Amino acid sequence: MEYKLWFHRAAWLGLALTLACAAQAREKRTDAASRVAPAHAEYVIGPEDVLAIDVWHEPEISRVEPVRPDGKITLPLVGEIKASGETTRSLQSEIAARLTHYIHQPAVTVIVQQANSRRFNIIGDVLRPGSYSLNERTSVLDAIAVAGGFGEFAKVTRIYIVRTQPGGSSQRILFNYKDAVRGDERDLDLALQPGDTVIVP
Repeated sequence: MEYKLWFHRAAWLGLALTLACAAQAREKRTDAASRVAPAHAEYVIGPEDVLAIDVWHEPEISRVEPVRPDGKITLPLVGEIKASGETTRSLQSEIAARLTHYIHQPAVTVIVQQANSRRFNIIGDVLRPGSYSLNERTSVLDAIAVAGGFGEFAKVTRIYIVRTQPGGSSQRILFNYKDAVRGDERDLDLALQPGDTVIVP
C-alpha cells in the first residue's frame, strides 16, 4: 500500500515538473518573440537610385533605369513616370496600370538595384569628410565614428545637422557632442535621414 502511494506521489510530482518546464519554455518563447524587432518599413525610392524594371514577356520594355534628379524615369509605352517617393510595390502597380492600355494583364517587377539616394554627408573638421551610405540606422555619433572622429580644432559643442524638408526648406538641428557622450543630450540617439548633412565647425 505504501509502495503504491509512493508511486502515485512520484508520478504526480513528475507530471507537475513536466508541466512547469513546459510553461517555463512557453514563457521564454513568448518573451523572445516579444523582443523580436519589427520588420523594416518598405524601401522608398529616391533620386539617383537605379531600378531594374521587368515586364514579363516584354523585353523591349524591360530595362535598368536610373531615377533622374527630378525623381522621374521614362519607359516605352509608359512615358514619364514619377518614381521618387514611391515604394517598389506602388511603382509596379502604377506602371502596370499604364501598360494595360497596350498589354493584357501586364506582370511588372521593380527591384532597387542600387540604393544611391540613401546617403548622408558629413563635412567640416573631421578626419574623413564625405558622403556615406545610409542603408541602415545611423545616429549622429555613428556618423562621426564613420568619418574617423574629429580634427584637432573641431568645435564639438556646436555641431549641427542640415535637413531638407518636404517643401524644400531646410531645418537646422543643433547637436552637442560633449552632452551626448555624457548622456545628457536628448538627441543622443538622433537618427539621420537620407540627404542629411552633418556639419562639424
